[in-house]
Amino acid sequence: MDLITPGFGLVFWTAITFLFLLLILRKFAWKPILGAVSDREEGIKKALASAENARKEMENLTADNERILKEARLEREAMLKEARELKEKMIANAETEAQEKANKIIEKAQAAIESEKKSAMAELKNHVASLSVEIAEKVVRQELANKDKQMALVESMLGEAKLN
Repeated sequence: MDLITPGFGLVFWTAITFLFLLLILRKFAWKPILGAVSDREEGIKKALASAENARKEMENLTADNERILKEARLEREAMLKEARELKEKMIANAETEAQEKANKIIEKAQAAIESEKKSAMAELKNHVASLSVEIAEKVVRQELANKDKQMALVESMLGEAKLN
């Protein structure tokens, strides 16, 4: 029964051995183990802080990217609007210019037509006048050759003058 009930010597030597083992562990193993645990804890803290910083930086980058994309979209829309306005302005200018050219061409054509018309009318008047003079000259010569015919012509003209 000595094994079940320990004696004073066994407890004493067990306690001494335990204390001696604790001192050796404290001197040689405990500090390095605690140092390693502490280093590991610091490494984990740094990794967590680094991860948190990376997460914040990613959020900032994401926000920046979204802002840049939004600005790019707005700039693109502004450029497209400006291009549309420029296109419409160019078309309107081209239409106005074409209308002005057409109006000038029409004015020149009308002026040319009017000039040709006046020229033709003047030529026609000159021709009719010369023909009328020739005819009148021939008629007067023939009529004035005979005295009776002269008197009849004068009376006829007087009669026509009264009617008008």
